[in-house]
Amino acid sequence: MNIPFLDLGGINARDRAALITAFTRVLDSGWYVLGKEVEAFEREYAAYCGTRHCVGVGNGLEALVLILRAWIELGVLKAGDEVIVPANTYIATILAITENGLTPVLVEPDPATCNIDPARIEAHLGTRTRAILPVHLYGQTADMLAIHALAQKHGLKVVEDCAQAQGARHAGVRAGALGDAAGHSFFPTKNFGALGDAGAVTTNDDALADALCALRNYGSHRKYENMYKGANSRLDELQAALLRVKLGRVDADNQRRRDIAGRYRREIRHPEITLPVVGTNNEPVWHVFVVRAPARDALQAHLNDQGIGTLIHYPIPPHQQQAYREWKARSYPVTEQIHREVLSLPISPVMSVEQVSAVVAACNAWRGSEC
Repeated sequence: MNIPFLDLGGINARDRAALITAFTRVLDSGWYVLGKEVEAFEREYAAYCGTRHCVGVGNGLEALVLILRAWIELGVLKAGDEVIVPANTYIATILAITENGLTPVLVEPDPATCNIDPARIEAHLGTRTRAILPVHLYGQTADMLAIHALAQKHGLKVVEDCAQAQGARHAGVRAGALGDAAGHSFFPTKNFGALGDAGAVTTNDDALADALCALRNYGSHRKYENMYKGANSRLDELQAALLRVKLGRVDADNQRRRDIAGRYRREIRHPEITLPVVGTNNEPVWHVFVVRAPARDALQAHLNDQGIGTLIHYPIPPHQQQAYREWKARSYPVTEQIHREVLSLPISPVMSVEQVSAVVAACNAWRGSEC
């Protein structure tokens, strides 16, 4: 049995007719940038997340970049200010900070959930700390109640990286409404994915939303008048229309992911495979189902021999990337161990019961580190 890591063709085929209808509607409208589709999507996604505002932008990285840029323009942040960020994350989170001339302060994760460990944050706070940027990694929210308590105590802004957590909840509140602002990615592989690059910011901050609307459009609220040195980062009309079609499936698809994750967590019983832990107050959406094994490469080779696709999220931590070679002397041992051991198993709303059973059986049949 061949089991792809993620069957995007199968996922999108379910909505083929509706997607073509949406494409045709945009094509026939004659309006392709910042029109009615973007306006409608922004209203609908803000309502879904439970925020007053949604501002569509070009992609998830630019969502985070523009949040921080807007706060610089509004005088909330300034160059050199420090932003607390997980050491264990995709590099985009950190790129958004350095792109704005801000200083990332990396904090180790909770080894159980792989998300930033709130118990470690306070020791990293300094006189220049102005914000915390937690990442809801793998589709599970960070411990936002603890993070908010720290933020309120020290007067810090909280920015969520929601690139992997569309629809996840913490203490009953959806990701995207758990901080002062949130950056979202709709890259095609996400739980809620476009058919190309796309992103958004959600927030209840009126001034921030107003600044973002200008910054994404060359710094302009009014044509040929520029308040800021802005960017060109506008959610495309076509992607907005396609996302409007797909928004209706997000909750059902996330539930299917939970069902598959439930089977994996109940039925995979190999002593050398560590299963993911769900944090307190969390309702994950399992963007990826990440196990850990000291002999990770051997496990991946075994599953590949069985026709089962896997990926590693992520093989190299940010502080060991060439892009941040100035950090080469740093050591984050928890993060480094996670990156050596993690392996993502197939999980998607179009996986069959038989495919899930095959993944479970293959994991349990692995000979382990002896092979």
